[in-house]
Amino acid sequence: MNKVILMGRLTRDPEVRYSSGDTATAVARFTLAVDRRFARRDRDGEQTADFIGCVAFGRNAEFIEKYFRQGMRVSICGRIQTGSYTNRDGQKVYTTDVVVEEQEFAESKAASDAGRGNFGGGYQSAPAPMPSPMGAAGDGFMNIPDGIDEELPFN
Repeated sequence: MNKVILMGRLTRDPEVRYSSGDTATAVARFTLAVDRRFARRDRDGEQTADFIGCVAFGRNAEFIEKYFRQGMRVSICGRIQTGSYTNRDGQKVYTTDVVVEEQEFAESKAASDAGRGNFGGGYQSAPAPMPSPMGAAGDGFMNIPDGIDEELPFN
């Protein structure tokens, strides 16, 4: 099984090109800065991140071109694909990319705008305040009205 799930921030705006031929296909390339799970810190105290190259094709690439911008936190699902090519100097270059099959926004637009330009540095957006439930008791729990047991659909 070859399945990858990543959540991170775009290090820059995606680069989108269209293939030549009878049916031009969009190809979007971008890099995700994905914080490492464990809180290892570098010498400056910043959390380290891995920078993972991603590529998307067709409708996925068109969506990414339209909506994804530098600094946005996104979630992607895809597969790892390796390849190689010979560069102009005649050296063989090996590549590893994540081919994006699904993509989602991982935070609100307002939170994304606030985090713009801060990627891979352990950025944590402030959690949204929880709405207070009606009839909340002083201990933070909601008061349950008497007689509700008869209305519950399960026993």
